[in-house]
Amino acid sequence: MLISRYLAVGVSTMAVSATALNFFHPGGQIRLGAAVDDPDDNLVPGDNPLKYCGEPETYILDIEKVTLTPNPPAAGKGLLIDATGNLREKVEVGAYVALQVKYGVITLIKQTIDLCEQIKNVDLECPLEGTVNFVKEVELPREIPPGFYTVQADAYTVDDEPIVCLQAKVRFGVR
Repeated sequence: MLISRYLAVGVSTMAVSATALNFFHPGGQIRLGAAVDDPDDNLVPGDNPLKYCGEPETYILDIEKVTLTPNPPAAGKGLLIDATGNLREKVEVGAYVALQVKYGVITLIKQTIDLCEQIKNVDLECPLEGTVNFVKEVELPREIPPGFYTVQADAYTVDDEPIVCLQAKVRFGVR
């Protein structure tokens, strides 16, 4: 999506970025639903609709797993996010996430957010290093409009090195 309040950049974003994985959004949650079929070799391990934007080996964050319960998430229901990853380098204050959310072809959100501020929502703090994990439960609103959503969260260090880039294609209320 990922996929809760703005990017579990996940790790919290993708923190772990993936960890991030909580794609965080001010005042609300990125809405996830059933995964849209998209054959791709760069799937994020675990039970989730996430995939890497590029080759996983090129990122600082090595995601061990991201599990969403239930998967697919459902409007008006709780969503449990369980994410674990390993950072090959320390992530310092100043790290950021370029976040984009589209509803069909319409861009709903396109902004840059402070990764270290957002990961506080999952009880993590910068600097981050080594193994990072979190478990977070969020409530998804009932009022999620039916349709197809695309979320991309691209996390970078303060020195503009790619931490991780994750994408999710999801749908709500569409068969």
